[in-house]
Amino acid sequence: MMPYPENPLLLVDDEEPWLHSFALTLRQRGGINHVVKCSDSREVMPLLKRQAVDTVVVDLTMPHISGEELLKQIVHEYPNVPVIVITGMNQLDVAVGCMKAGAFDFFIKTAERERLVAGVKRAIEFNSLKHENQRLRSKMLVASPRHAAFAPIVTDDPSMFKMFDYLEAVAPSCHPVLICGESGTGKELIARAVHQLSRPQQPLVAVNVAGLDDEMFADTLFGHVAGAFTGAKSKRVGMVEQAGFGTLFLDEIGDLSLLSQIKLLRLLQEQEFLPVGSDKIRHSQARIVCATNVDLEEKIRNGRFRADLYYRLSTHQVSVPPLRRRPADLPMLLNYFVDEAADDLDRPRPAVKKELVDLLRSYSFPGNVRELQAMVYDVLSQYRSGALPLDAFREKISDTPSFVSVESFQEMPFPEQLPSLQDMAQLLVAEAMRRAQGNQRTAAALLGISQQALSKRLKKMTSS
Repeated sequence: MMPYPENPLLLVDDEEPWLHSFALTLRQRGGINHVVKCSDSREVMPLLKRQAVDTVVVDLTMPHISGEELLKQIVHEYPNVPVIVITGMNQLDVAVGCMKAGAFDFFIKTAERERLVAGVKRAIEFNSLKHENQRLRSKMLVASPRHAAFAPIVTDDPSMFKMFDYLEAVAPSCHPVLICGESGTGKELIARAVHQLSRPQQPLVAVNVAGLDDEMFADTLFGHVAGAFTGAKSKRVGMVEQAGFGTLFLDEIGDLSLLSQIKLLRLLQEQEFLPVGSDKIRHSQARIVCATNVDLEEKIRNGRFRADLYYRLSTHQVSVPPLRRRPADLPMLLNYFVDEAADDLDRPRPAVKKELVDLLRSYSFPGNVRELQAMVYDVLSQYRSGALPLDAFREKISDTPSFVSVESFQEMPFPEQLPSLQDMAQLLVAEAMRRAQGNQRTAAALLGISQQALSKRLKKMTSS
């Protein structure tokens, strides 16, 4: 028989006969066969640290630690675990107080057993639905159907959906696609989606061209024939030929040397290339998809990128927004990476408090989605029990140099009469302290100043 629920139901009562009796009732009348019994309230919190549970049923009146105090502790440390409070006394004010404190439900022990069993099953089903909803929100793009190519991209952002619509529209085209965006925004995932939309049955070949000199670039992309240079004892098939009728993805295209840019331009214009050491022209039907995290137009103005190559590459162009412009995606990505890391590290899935989401929203994430993923994995690798610790994330945020883009301030409204610099400084300090929930180290990181400098400002503000 399969255990139900998957994680055990925890029954807490100092009356052991009632524990055994109710456990038997749950098995016989509710099919709930996965139950852990605890008769000492002092053992509850240590037990929860050792073992994940589905739901807790706790008696209100017990020696050592009361059910009311246990309720507060469990709700604080394990907010995703429903707690049902039971008591032998029918007191309305007590019931109301427990519900306000976060209890899932409240029952009188003398009530019919069917009602108690139904209440427990309702809590288990509610918890199951909540977890399923979290998983779906993490992995589903939108409620409306979208192409399966976008399934690996976790988002609920309208600008991302517009980009998906555009990519679906240009999918049949054979022209290049240029993907722009900061480091860590998921440009490679977009490139893979383009491939799945247009040529899913053909190969996808990815090359990071950053750091390739002209000779290495030619050899990597176009290959060479035997004897082309010293050490070339056999033929090498280049990445362009390996791509065949599929997709060739060139990452970090903005770092390509000018000589290599000329060779790439020939491939795009003529759809042909020469392997190193060969005089026999080869033809290519591969679609070119490129990605960059630099401003190519700026590089053109500085003479470091060819304008004609840029216009060829940017026939179809998209820009992946940074994480700081996708606030709705932060809780989805956080939950997705927590699930992913818990599975990979074989750890119980910790609770994610709303305060953690609020804290992360105050951070600019210069490394974008990749930085969030690395942050979650590192914190979870040191995780032991309870909710994800806020202090660990605060420490990581405060250790990272503050980064805010200039364009985020361009549309900031100002009153007709500008405030003084001193007033603005006080407003910024107050806002940073609010976002950091009073933590000076985090607030200092948000402001780009030292903690000592922030402390001095706060003392001046208090004295004035």
